This record gives sequence, structure tokens and C-alpha cells, in this order.
Amino acid sequence: MTSKQSTSIFQLAVIVSALGFFVDTYDLLLFAIIRKPSLASLGLNPADILSKGELLISIQMIGMVIGGVIFGILGDKKGRLKVLFGSILLYSIANLANGMVTTLNQYIVLRFIAGIGLAGELGAGITLVSELLPKEKRSMAAGFIAGFGLFGVVAASLISKMVDWRTCYYIGGVLGLILLIMRIRFRKAAYLKPCRSQLL
Repeated sequence: MTSKQSTSIFQLAVIVSALGFFVDTYDLLLFAIIRKPSLASLGLNPADILSKGELLISIQMIGMVIGGVIFGILGDKKGRLKVLFGSILLYSIANLANGMVTTLNQYIVLRFIAGIGLAGELGAGITLVSELLPKEKRSMAAGFIAGFGLFGVVAASLISKMVDWRTCYYIGGVLGLILLIMRIRFRKAAYLKPCRSQLL
């Protein structure tokens, strides 16, 4: 009975991590798609759109590198779940704010913050699943998470063709907040139930 419950719980952790990767890839590709129309709406000319767009991508990548280091250290000290909650909240708020930018400097700061949060979600999620699952299931879980994440790419492409760039960011922020709520709701199922079952 206990092993069956554990298997189900672990599968739930994998699914939620896959949804997290979905949101990650959505945001990463979304910025690549809408950076030109978003920068044009801020008043930049074509030459500046190219140079500043490259700058924004570089800033976001720097944020992801720094975020990977920060959240990796925090994950070891504070626990993976706390890190996941913090990173999801960080990039969700950053994405919502991205839809409200009016200047290039605001855009730069917010893409940097979003990059930090995105790195924390992906790294902590994969590590958490690896710690929960037995070694013979880890590669399968990682493949499932990566494969499901590709749907985030598809979603970003489709949504960007249906709504304006600001709404795209709002959608990404809302998706992140929904993911955060899911993780909080399932926290007890993933960690308290196994403990209780061992006491019965």
C-alpha cells in the first residue's frame, strides 16, 4: 500500500515539474518572438531594435546564470520546495510587470529578474524530482519533463499570433501564478502523506 502511494505521489511531482518547464519554455521563446514588436512600441528605431534586442537577450541569459547559482545554493540550504516557490513567484511577477514597461531600462531590469527566476524554477524542479524518484526512473522522468516543456514553445508561438505582446506577458505571469498555487496545494500530498503512511 505504501509503495503504491509513493509511486503516485512521485508521479505527481513529475507532472508539476513538467508544467513548470512548460512555463519556462513559454517565457523563453516568447521573448525571442515578441522582442521586436515590443521594442518598436517603446519607440526604438530598427537599428536600435536589433542592438537593444541582443542586449536584452544577453541580460536575460546573465540573469539565468546568476539565478542558477543563487537558487542552487539556496536549494541546498533552505530546501528545494522553498526555492521553487520563490523562483516561480519571482518570474511570475516579473512577467506581469514586463507587460507594463514603458521604457527600455525597465525592460532590461525586468528581463534580468525574469531570467533569475526562470533558472531557479528549472534547476530546482529537476533536482527535486531526481531526489524523489528511484534512480531507475530518473531518466524517464527527465525525458517526460523535457518533452512536455516543448509544448510551451508551441503555446508561445500560437499565443503571440493571437494577442498583443503585453497580453502575452500577462498570460505568462498568470500561468506562473497558477503553477505556484498548484505546487502549494500539492505540497502536503507530496511530503506529508508519505510520512503519515509510514506511521500507520
